[in-house]
Amino acid sequence: MVRISDFQIKDVVSISDGRRLGNITDIDINLDNGKIESIVVGGNGKLLSFFNKEEELVIPWNNIVKIGEDVILVRFKDQKFMGQQQLQEPKN
Repeated sequence: MVRISDFQIKDVVSISDGRRLGNITDIDINLDNGKIESIVVGGNGKLLSFFNKEEELVIPWNNIVKIGEDVILVRFKDQKFMGQQQLQEPKN
């Protein structure tokens, strides 16, 4: 059995680019069936990030690839980040 507090101390990492997304700040639970629907990840580890909803990422439970001792690996592709990354690549 795993406690919510155990989830909150793990880093959430995207497997698509290896980026640290943050830590779990909340969990969405379906009260009809008692299953976790998604995790909410607070952005950039800012202390007051709960005031800024744009910093939160909602990741569906089925996008979790692996829960390890220190990290949670997820499938997540941020289009805004990918766009910035593509703009910074040098042209040959």
